[in-house]
Amino acid sequence: MCGVAGIALKAGQQISEQQKTALMQGISHRGPDGAGEWSYQHAVLLHARLSIVDIAGGAQPFIHQDKIVVVANGEIYNDLELRAALPDYPFQSYSDCEGIIPLWQQFKINYPEKLRGMYGVALVDVDENTVVLSRDPFGIKPLYYACVEQGVVFASEPQALIKAGFVSAELHQPAVDALLQLQFVPGQATVYQGIYRLQPGETLLIKQGEIIQKQRIEVFKDSLKTISDPKFALSKLDKILEESVRIHERSDVPFGLFLSSGIDSSILLKMMQRLGQEKKIHAWTARFETNGHQNYVVDEADQAAIIAKELGVEHHIFSISQQAVWENLPQIIACMDDPVADYAIIPTWFLAKEASQNVKVVLSGEGGDELFGGYGRYRKASKPWWQGGKKMYRRGVFDQTSYLRSSLSLWRDGITVCEKQTDFVDMTPFTKAQKIDIETWLPNDLLIKLDRCLMIHGVEGRVPFLDKKLAQFAFNLADSLKVQHGQGKWILRKWLEEHLPSAQPFASKKGFSVPIGLWIEQNANSLASLVKMQAGIKEIAFCDKILTLFEKASGRKERYMAWNLLFYALWHQIHIMGKSPKGSVTDVLAA
Repeated sequence: MCGVAGIALKAGQQISEQQKTALMQGISHRGPDGAGEWSYQHAVLLHARLSIVDIAGGAQPFIHQDKIVVVANGEIYNDLELRAALPDYPFQSYSDCEGIIPLWQQFKINYPEKLRGMYGVALVDVDENTVVLSRDPFGIKPLYYACVEQGVVFASEPQALIKAGFVSAELHQPAVDALLQLQFVPGQATVYQGIYRLQPGETLLIKQGEIIQKQRIEVFKDSLKTISDPKFALSKLDKILEESVRIHERSDVPFGLFLSSGIDSSILLKMMQRLGQEKKIHAWTARFETNGHQNYVVDEADQAAIIAKELGVEHHIFSISQQAVWENLPQIIACMDDPVADYAIIPTWFLAKEASQNVKVVLSGEGGDELFGGYGRYRKASKPWWQGGKKMYRRGVFDQTSYLRSSLSLWRDGITVCEKQTDFVDMTPFTKAQKIDIETWLPNDLLIKLDRCLMIHGVEGRVPFLDKKLAQFAFNLADSLKVQHGQGKWILRKWLEEHLPSAQPFASKKGFSVPIGLWIEQNANSLASLVKMQAGIKEIAFCDKILTLFEKASGRKERYMAWNLLFYALWHQIHIMGKSPKGSVTDVLAA
C-alpha cells in the first residue's frame, strides 16, 4: 500500500523539479518506507512505499525492458494465481503488483478485469506513448487527476496536486452543497474546481497529455437472482468468505482487525480464527467516555470483548475522551482533503493510530451492509410510495431549516445521475437501492474515511467483503436471503448463528454512535463563537443562528447540522485557507 503521483505531459511541456518534489511530499505520508521515481520525455511517475509484500525486493517503479513502467497503490490478492498463469514472464520481484505489466502486454485496456484486489495504478507504455490510469471496481483505493496546461497530472490525494501548484484550492460549489447535505460528495467531481476522481473501475488512456479513452468495468451489471435456496446459499457463502479472508490475509507484515459487536467484523474475526495464524490475532474496539450520559451512546466494547475472549483474540479496547477529540480533531480533518463529514472518522482515526503500534495491516468490515442489504433505507426504497416507500437521500441534512444562506439546490445531482443509470439495469428495486449506495456512498464516504484515517498512520486497510467473487455472489442472492422479518443481512446472520452464536446475530442492535452532538452542546458557547467567525461559515450560514443550533446539538437532526458546520469550519480553515492543523479545535479556529 502506497502513494502514487505523476504527469502525462503534452508535447513540448515539462515538469519542474519543484513540482516533482511537491508532488512527492504530498504523497510521502502514504509510503514512509521508501520512494521511487521514473522520468521520460512524455511522462513522470512517482511512488511512496508502505512495505507490505516482498519487503526487500518490492520497491517501485517496476520497469520492464525500459518499455513498460508501473507504479501502484494497492494489493493484488490473486497475484499468486496470476503468476502461475504467466510462467513465461521474467518476474523480478515477489511484489503482488508487478504482474500488472504482463497483463497490460496481453490485454491492454482490459487488463484490470484480470485483477482481484484494490488498486490505483499508473502505467507508461513507452512504445505506444501512452499513460494508463486505473482504479479498482469498488473504489477502495483513491486516484485523482486534473487536466492542466502541462498535461494530465494525477495523485493518490488531491492535496498533492494543490501543493504542487497544478490546481488552486478553489471550491466547486455543487460539491460543497453535497458535502453539507449528504456529508460526502458523490460522483466524479470533487470539492475542488478542476480535480476529478477516477470512478470505481475506471481506466483512462492518455496520449500526448490528453485523455483519449475512458473505460469502466463493473463488478455486476445485472442481478440474475439465481440463488434462492438457503442451504445452498449458506454453503457457498462459507466457501467464498473463507477464500476472500484467506487472500486478504496475504502479507509479509503483522495484521489485525477492527472489531465492533456487529455482524460484519464478527464474521471476519471468526473466519480469521478458523484459518489460524502463527501469532495471536489482534483486534481493536473503540468506546467513548460520556461522563454518565450512558443513554446517549451505545457502547460496543463489552460485547466485542465477549466475542474476542471466546475466539482467543488479543483484544484492545481504546477509550476516546471528549478532551482527546477536541485536541486531535484538526489533525483528523487534515487527513480528509477529499472531505467526508462522517463523524465515524473520529474513532477510525484513533483506532488506526493505536493499531499502528502493533500492525501495518488491518481488516475491516466495510461493504457488508451494502452487499447484503443491511440498511433500512434499502427496504424503504424498494416499496411503492403508497406502502410507505421513500427514495434514498431524498432530503439533505439542512432541508426545511433556516440556518444556511442558500437552498443548496444542486446538492443531489450526483445521486440523481446514478439513479438514472440504475433505472435501465435489470434488478429488483431492493438491489437497485444497493447499487446506488455501492456507487455513491461506499466509495465516497466509507472508503475515503478508511483510506485517509489509516494511511496517515502508516496502516493499510483491507476490506474482505469488497471482493469481486463475494460481490457477484451477493448480487445473485434472492432478496429473501438478504431481508427477512424486517432484518437485513439475513444470510450473514444465519452464517453467524451457526458459527458464532455468542455474537447474537438476530438480536436487535441499537448501533454505535459518536457522542459528538452531546459534546458540541456542552461547549455550545465557546464553539459557536469560534465557528461563526470563520470565513467559510460566513459564506454559507446565518452566523447569528449558530449558537441556537449548537445549544440543541444533542437532538438527532441538530446533531448532524451542528457537526457539519463544525467540520466544515475546520476543513475550510485547513484545506482552503491553508491554516496549520497543529493544536486543538480552539487553536485552529482562533488562529
